[in-house]
Amino acid sequence: MLSDSMLLGAARWRLNRRILAVAHTTSPFVTLYDWSTGSPIKMTNPATLPTGNGRGAGWSPDGRYLAIAHTTTPFITIYDWRSGVPVKIANPATLPGGNGRYVAWSPNGRYMAVAHNTSPWLAIYDWASGAPVKVANPATLPAGVGNAAAWSPDGRYLAIAHAVAPYVTIYDWSSGAPVKIANPAVVPPTVGSLGGASGATWSPDGRYLVIAHDQSPWMLIYDWITGVPVQSSNPSSLPGSDGQSAEWSPDGLDVTVGFLNSPYMAIYNWSTGSPVRRSNPATLPTGTVAGSGWSKDNLFLALAHSSPPYVTIYDLTGGSPVKLANPAALPTGNAIKCSWSPF
Repeated sequence: MLSDSMLLGAARWRLNRRILAVAHTTSPFVTLYDWSTGSPIKMTNPATLPTGNGRGAGWSPDGRYLAIAHTTTPFITIYDWRSGVPVKIANPATLPGGNGRYVAWSPNGRYMAVAHNTSPWLAIYDWASGAPVKVANPATLPAGVGNAAAWSPDGRYLAIAHAVAPYVTIYDWSSGAPVKIANPAVVPPTVGSLGGASGATWSPDGRYLVIAHDQSPWMLIYDWITGVPVQSSNPSSLPGSDGQSAEWSPDGLDVTVGFLNSPYMAIYNWSTGSPVRRSNPATLPTGTVAGSGWSKDNLFLALAHSSPPYVTIYDLTGGSPVKLANPAALPTGNAIKCSWSPF
């Protein structure tokens, strides 16, 4: 057991370091960058690596755990950072049913949702005991491969983006268990070539849910002001092709959509109350953007993509995205997801 002084030291460490985790398709399947010096320095790989292609990365809200969803059993690998380095914990007793594709933590850190590619398409773990215990499956499951998961900021709703109509399934947790709500009146369009809906993100105030999908208009925006999801008007300038990912900035003013073809990403500013597409950065990602992540202080935006350098990081301190120099040590394969530690 760690002493109080050791725990305090770990807490100070978390507060003083910004870590970017990138999940990618070639061993070591996850690459970790430490930003405590002001630039990304690759950390030593965990002693125990994920066992297959990294598809998802998610930090617990307190910064203690980092979960990587990957394509080979046990499909989810969880690291404890209490000591200041990632140490793999024991696998959950009940594993996801197939290739892990995404991992999302509830805002209070109690639940961890893993979207995967085999029925029941979704596994939810309760951490109330201090270890992940799988909860009963929802009575109504997603209809196909789970590609993404997103919790509303108040923890009441869990949205799953998946590969089969209706492409998005939303669960209400107000009763303490996931109960599917009625489908939105407008759902993402008929499936295209890449697997239906692939991204989901809530605005920090909980009003909007954005779904990235693979048919025009490539993204759908749901307004929850009435308490149910109602499609909002599409932006005047749409993503250029199949939507792959979506991520709101912590301040709620911007949402990033990653897509299949050049320019691979679009940033929409919501300061006027509706999404207005920003000008593209001067230096664009070099391939399909499958994941994006905003640092918790809103200063950096990282994009995970399919061509070298596999991760592109923008500095937004001046108000517009300026590409930073690439890390000296890059991920070793197509980057699928990235996530910043919460401190």
